[in-house]
Amino acid sequence: MSSFIPDSAPFNEEQRAWLNGFFAGLTGIQGDAGAVGQAVLSGVDQAAITASTVEEQDDDCPWHDPSLPIVDRMDMAADRPLKRKLMAAMAQLDCGSCGYVCESYAEAIASGDESNLSLCSPGGKETKQMIKKLLADAPAETNGAPSGNGSAKSNGSAASKNGESGYSRKNPYTAKLLESRCLNLEGSAKDTRHVVIDLVGSGMKYNVGDALGVYPTNCGDLVEQIVRTLAADPNVSVESPLGGMKPFAQSLCEDCCLKDPSDELLELLAGRVVDDSVRDQLNQLIRDGVPDGFDVLDALEIAKDVRVTSGEFIERLEPLNPRLYSIASSMKAVGDQVHLTVGKVTYDRTGRTRKGVASTMLADRIPQGDSVRVFVQPNHAGFTVPSDPACPMIMVGPGTGIAPFIAFLQERAATKATGENWLFFGDQHESSDFLYRDDLQRYKDDGVLTRLDTAFSRDSEQKLYVQDRMTQNASELYQWLQRGACFYICGDASRMAKDVDQTLRKIIADEGQMSPEAADKFVDQMIADGRYHRDVY
Repeated sequence: MSSFIPDSAPFNEEQRAWLNGFFAGLTGIQGDAGAVGQAVLSGVDQAAITASTVEEQDDDCPWHDPSLPIVDRMDMAADRPLKRKLMAAMAQLDCGSCGYVCESYAEAIASGDESNLSLCSPGGKETKQMIKKLLADAPAETNGAPSGNGSAKSNGSAASKNGESGYSRKNPYTAKLLESRCLNLEGSAKDTRHVVIDLVGSGMKYNVGDALGVYPTNCGDLVEQIVRTLAADPNVSVESPLGGMKPFAQSLCEDCCLKDPSDELLELLAGRVVDDSVRDQLNQLIRDGVPDGFDVLDALEIAKDVRVTSGEFIERLEPLNPRLYSIASSMKAVGDQVHLTVGKVTYDRTGRTRKGVASTMLADRIPQGDSVRVFVQPNHAGFTVPSDPACPMIMVGPGTGIAPFIAFLQERAATKATGENWLFFGDQHESSDFLYRDDLQRYKDDGVLTRLDTAFSRDSEQKLYVQDRMTQNASELYQWLQRGACFYICGDASRMAKDVDQTLRKIIADEGQMSPEAADKFVDQMIADGRYHRDVY
């Protein structure tokens, strides 16, 4: 075949061969191929074609693995374009909590289409800090991307829309809270809530495995303390980080993240303080990041009597992002409701009680019958019941990680699926922390739940976890996998999910009498076949 691509074109032999084949198929011309190739290229930026070809070769993203530490992911992306480095900084879960997946969120930031740099909830502070560092180190590559916190622009097609209802992350539905019931019994150190939200009349639909986005509001006490510390007028009109004019206190309550102070706020305070030691302290927080639990009020208390106007203050706050919760119900079982399993978060730091903004709202601040803004975030990673109703399922979900598996069991019961179901559940104490105990017993009695193995870590001197129960039942677990069972994990990404994954690989190696490398390939094939899924945070 004659060459369509002139010798002067900036391609290697492999690229030249591919392009020659492409143009041959496109034109079907058997004549003066070189002239055609030159004509095709004459109106095209050859450098742009070369960049495009390189980008195609860059589609492989070896860092797209949630088990890898961020330092390893960044090393893998060191020589890649900015958008790929940004992707490597994400949590790699494709969880949708940002309204994108990891790749599209990174591309939106790099292009400047998304100015909110704090949407990756699972990645937390380390992701946000890395994104800011990447943008600061490569300003020429950003093509207009934001350098500060900013408010979120529209995600367009990336934002989740719920079928024909029209409700989405950008247009949440104002629903009614029907129930917030504590699942823990007397003596528990926890407060885990079964939350029921009414969707009647919304037209919203969800599938098991999806998440519900909840727009929280901040605690009124915290807002009052901030207003008082600033000596501000709570009713003065300010521009909200989410757009529009609102009274200062209302904007703080509804639209502003009061948890982690932005670098921009810390820089403002550092520029206003007189005391050099205080300035050094604030500058160190900018360099190293704030410690866990440190919030906006902490920053103001360090700066003490520094004068900041309401407008200056609110301009430097990040928007209050929605929180995503795994849905704990199937619409086939509960109709136009959605159920959640929410662990209330409170702790003391420096003599002040800190509160999880969404969890304490759902547990304490919204009475039954009051409203909450919600949207459905579809799961795009295959975390749902098997399409084959006869396929066995193995589910590992300690603590609030049990939520999606309650939905899975409801779905399997409602559809009369014949596949066996095995649940590993764990928490602190059997007497007070056995979440959904009656429901699980009913599923066992009805034959829906084939096996239930529990691990309560504080009921014996030697702590016992779900991965220990897996090891104790290694032979049968491997047999289930050999029969084609799907394996699911839901819960904490940094510890539990990692330990369960390591245990699974060891069981496969030991029971299958194979090397660790062969066991890893076995798991890789499970992933490729859609038989291994994780919903971790």
